[in-house]
Amino acid sequence: MNLQETKAAVLTEIDRRGHEAVAAAKHILNDPEPGFREQNTSRFVGEKLREMGIPFEDGLALTGLKGVMSGGKSGPTVGVFGELDSLIVPDHPLSNTETHAVHACGHHTQIGSLLTVAIGLQAAGVLESLAGNIALLAVPAEEFIEIEYRDELRRAGKLEFLGGKSEFIKLGVMDDVDIAMMTHTENQDWGYEDKKIGVGANNNGMVAKRIQFNGVAAHAGGSPHLGVNALNAANIALMGIHAQRETFRDEDSIRIHPIITKGGTVVSSVPADVRMETFVRGSSISAYVAASEKVDRALRAGALAVGGSVDITTIPGYTPLAQDSALTEIYVSNAGQIVGSDNIARMGHRSGSTDMGDISQIMPAIHPYAASATGKAHGNDYEVQDYDLAVTTAGKAMAMTIVDLLFDGAHQANKITKNFKASMTRSDYLSWIRSIYSEETYTE
Repeated sequence: MNLQETKAAVLTEIDRRGHEAVAAAKHILNDPEPGFREQNTSRFVGEKLREMGIPFEDGLALTGLKGVMSGGKSGPTVGVFGELDSLIVPDHPLSNTETHAVHACGHHTQIGSLLTVAIGLQAAGVLESLAGNIALLAVPAEEFIEIEYRDELRRAGKLEFLGGKSEFIKLGVMDDVDIAMMTHTENQDWGYEDKKIGVGANNNGMVAKRIQFNGVAAHAGGSPHLGVNALNAANIALMGIHAQRETFRDEDSIRIHPIITKGGTVVSSVPADVRMETFVRGSSISAYVAASEKVDRALRAGALAVGGSVDITTIPGYTPLAQDSALTEIYVSNAGQIVGSDNIARMGHRSGSTDMGDISQIMPAIHPYAASATGKAHGNDYEVQDYDLAVTTAGKAMAMTIVDLLFDGAHQANKITKNFKASMTRSDYLSWIRSIYSEETYTE
């Protein structure tokens, strides 16, 4: 088959079997699990790969999987990501009644689009026409939540990093992957009129903090003067963080959004153990590292003001996302054939974060969006409405892009990897991210 015949075979196979991937996505929707707890989801994805005859490894970074489809000739490997995890949003109508987990960010459709890619490439004669491999990467824990729980997993030696893709890099899962891609859902009312697909967006990077203010317990009514109020320390720290906001430059896109996860023990006792978590986000590594130092100053000030102490654990999060322009253009040419070139949006900077940013530092990567949902991302009303766009169309565009990359002796893939200027090698990345970890106690 020539190039166009190969792509046509991919599309025909997806049209024939795409409903299987949609059904898989909806199955995952109904059994949501947060990061590093996705046992059922992982088991289900493994069953699907096994049914398709695709060899895979599982148990990667606790719950991750990696399947491999081999082309007819040797060549580079293109990785397709799908994220296994959910969020926790208690008042979402689809949330699990016990765990409050819910797919309020659309990750279930990512697994669907990953399976769509696999279905399309299994069309007769397609893989034989390609030079290289396709890695199907079902990765845990993109949502950087439950920091205390994950940090305890780290302390127990069960993982080193709190995000799934960072763990994949550390474990060597990505060592044979040369190019990476995935598709994320987005709200249909996203500011780009009625366009269906968005490309080229860059995202903030971030660090996370686990914080514990320590005071002295005493009777809150009878002898508060004998106590040291750790909750007051936390409140002063929050005000200190707010006081820094005017110092942040617009172009750095700094976002700091702390929460109190424990405000004390009982109402009749002066709070002596108060815990917080926060992200410090920014458009560049230097920007969010500088903002992180300002946050630490505010935390120390809160403890000093009341005569208590504070333990600050700074945890590496994600690096900024930088999408490869050459890879983006190949993707756009294929997505445009499906949805129409006038239905593709060129996106600007986004202030959220994703661990796809870490992948983009070490290899060419793209992270397009499919405007297929309604409601607020991470909110109690976010719900995918257009499964054809989020699963089958997204999968078609990625599968066709893979064909372009690996056809004709993988000429396009080799050209992209040759021209890519990595911000970090894999070893440099691991050294840098490990340098972010710190545990410090400040007292008067």
